Amino acid sequence: MNSINKILKEEVELIKLDGSELKEIQKISKEFVFGLKSRLKKKGISANVFVGGSLAKGTLVKKDVQDVDIFVRFDKKYDSEKISGMLGKVIGSKAKKIHGSRDYFQVSSGDFLMEVIPVMNVKGPLQAVNITDLSYFHVKYFLQQMKLKSGLGEEIMLAKRFAYSCDCYGAESYINGFSGYALELLIVHYGSFLKFLKAVAKAKDRIVIDDGGFYKSGKEVLKVLNKSKLKSPIILIDPTFKERNALAGLNDETFIKFKKCCKAFLSRPNHEFFKTSNIEEEFERFNDLKVVEVVTNKQAGDIAGTKSKKFFNFFLRAVSEDFVIKKSGFDYIESENVARFYLVLDVLKESVVRGPAVTALEGVKGFKKAHSNAFVSNGFVCFRKKHDLSFEDWFKGFVKKERNVLKEMCVKGLRLV
Repeated sequence: MNSINKILKEEVELIKLDGSELKEIQKISKEFVFGLKSRLKKKGISANVFVGGSLAKGTLVKKDVQDVDIFVRFDKKYDSEKISGMLGKVIGSKAKKIHGSRDYFQVSSGDFLMEVIPVMNVKGPLQAVNITDLSYFHVKYFLQQMKLKSGLGEEIMLAKRFAYSCDCYGAESYINGFSGYALELLIVHYGSFLKFLKAVAKAKDRIVIDDGGFYKSGKEVLKVLNKSKLKSPIILIDPTFKERNALAGLNDETFIKFKKCCKAFLSRPNHEFFKTSNIEEEFERFNDLKVVEVVTNKQAGDIAGTKSKKFFNFFLRAVSEDFVIKKSGFDYIESENVARFYLVLDVLKESVVRGPAVTALEGVKGFKKAHSNAFVSNGFVCFRKKHDLSFEDWFKGFVKKERNVLKEMCVKGLRLV
């Protein structure tokens, strides 16, 4: 146990911002907020501006580009559907509009990325028009917890870096992992990063957490909450809003991957579990690596990433009909708005393709006409398919054959790298 504590203490020192770095981010953010407030006032717009996210909560970790959440809280007299447009006119043309449940804006400033999010100034969570309207209450709740439990900030930093290293960090649909807010709530619940890992590692059934005390029991949560919000392996009731599962986006695949990481770290703790190696480094040791680059016609971010991931799954199924997939990986690069598929394949010399049931006489007749080597197996007509194409030739055939599918799945560019 001492070795684990030693590793965690060392990791905190590696990922935690030093005093000068934190002051610089706070300075830049303060100046940005001041300028935005001034422009809003000049336009006669009634709105408060506040810093949210990890910076407000003191849970920022070191990374190349720091993103800072800036919330513009509009007076309730405004139409919630129009506040994005109002904010866009104030920020100006240099800002990048990001489409979402409510459009928001990104403004680059050196090594910082300001994400400016319009929200409504509501009295309580029940009056929220959009999920982003809850952000103010999230910050308020967490700061209250920080006062009650010391050291939570560092424990959350560890959780975020660990989840990121395990490729399980992010609520985007192409990741289906842990959001930053969800990890904060989990650490508040368990009290420490280590206790959180142990709980996940030993979990056999679905985990239900209701720190807000909205429900009498976990059974009541499962009975009352909307079924669409109960698909995740962890049901994490947002303590600021009883009808929200803060981990609704977490899927079984990501949870199983994360659980394996938890077990592996607890059995053999080391710093490797906190390293942020990219997927290229993971696959570069394979001499027979194939890389496919995909571009969709969707906006960069969650939408394009999700479309790319959906196509990745379709592509894998097609590949598996002619090759043995030894290893595969998916990576979406938001800054370039491209996805890359990584494949390590083996030759599939021959496979049995099943056709119609022997009782489908017309189908059998056509199948036998198309395949002279057809035979009957377990009540179905089959044939043996030989696989003698290189992946490059197979890929050319795939692109030609699936043109309509590519169009339907919003793929506008597909090439071998």
